[in-house]
Amino acid sequence: MQPDFWHQRWANQQIGFHQSTPTPLLQKHWAGLGVAADCTVFVPLCGKSLDLAWLAAQGHRVLGVELSQLAIEQFFADHALMPELRQSRYGTHYLAGGIEIIHGDAFGLDRDALSSCAAVFDRAALIALPPDLRQRYVAELYAALPSNCQGLLITLEYPQQDRDGPPFSVHEDEVRARYSEHWDVALCERRNIPAAHPGFVNGASRVDTAVYALHRR
Repeated sequence: MQPDFWHQRWANQQIGFHQSTPTPLLQKHWAGLGVAADCTVFVPLCGKSLDLAWLAAQGHRVLGVELSQLAIEQFFADHALMPELRQSRYGTHYLAGGIEIIHGDAFGLDRDALSSCAAVFDRAALIALPPDLRQRYVAELYAALPSNCQGLLITLEYPQQDRDGPPFSVHEDEVRARYSEHWDVALCERRNIPAAHPGFVNGASRVDTAVYALHRR
């Protein structure tokens, strides 16, 4: 789970986590948060997700962070965007079309970097991390988001003994244990993923996905 692991996955295009369409659960539940159209939405470990473009199309400014330069360059190329580049202590910033992606380490972001983020969308970040990093991820990165930040968190649930992650299984009790100290957590929906669905986790006997609404107190 070191950075080289993810760089190798992108170099070999072993990116089964990448979806060819925006996330349906995002499209279904985002409006229910009541996030203002012109706010900034933070998307951690964003890859080249089409969710970035979908959120920008809703009128949001989008801030992503991604370790893989290849993923970032592919995103802007896929959308025929020529990004402007600038440097900061957080890494190289790519900006175009209302979307900014920082090529850097998500754990290197702080309150200053995320102070403008009124919302967060997490589909493939929490579940990409093993338990020790999940603890650090919530304790450090989510703690840097401002009060009254809202968001959607999407997880996968399956018997972890069936296979090794990523993606890892993260059940509701863990979500509540990790977030509830500083965030209000509400389960919006849980649904089964059929074995024939591209979102099914190979090697698992059963897979469900769950989406949570988050509100930072």
